[in-house]
Amino acid sequence: MKSAMRECFFRVPAILPLLLAFTLSSCAQSLKILIPEDAVIQHAGSIGYFSIGGGYELFKNNRGSLDFNYGYVPASKGGELHIVAAKFAYRPFEIKLRDWAKIYPLNPGFFLSYTFHNDLGIKFPTDQYPKGYYYWSEAIRPHLSLSNEFQFIDESLLKKTGLKAVTLYSEINSNDYYLINFFQNPEELSVSDVFKLGIGLRLKF
Repeated sequence: MKSAMRECFFRVPAILPLLLAFTLSSCAQSLKILIPEDAVIQHAGSIGYFSIGGGYELFKNNRGSLDFNYGYVPASKGGELHIVAAKFAYRPFEIKLRDWAKIYPLNPGFFLSYTFHNDLGIKFPTDQYPKGYYYWSEAIRPHLSLSNEFQFIDESLLKKTGLKAVTLYSEINSNDYYLINFFQNPEELSVSDVFKLGIGLRLKF
């Protein structure tokens, strides 16, 4: 009995490095999934004067995308703001231009943005306004979007840069607050007051 216990005791330390290696390998694989496939740079479009972020391709043939962006509005552009956003877009149509480019003409999407500011809360203060007086959030904005993309996939350029694709895109969006105000006061608001335009660059690794 003692010899069996002694043998088991000496086997355990030998197994520990194997268990540790397996655990580290599993963690590495899990972390690899979290690494973004795309880098995104955008100007305007309701998520900052400029914004940067990382993205993931979704669905078969990359027909969807999920991006996480950080945007900044400088004080000179109306007041300093910091904004984070989670954006989803679907690409139902694809037009191939030979072997060097693709166009995605109409990509419907949805995204949520959160603005960090001392004067903007998730809810309006109940000591100033009756409960339910304002139904929307000051800091959180849901948006509907419609974008188009021109994806460049020239092999010679991609070999030099190490990228899989370079995409230029434009996006029109609006949020719940703008749309409801437009339908309630159409004569007071113009299309540019309701719909915002953003342009961006997507680099696929």
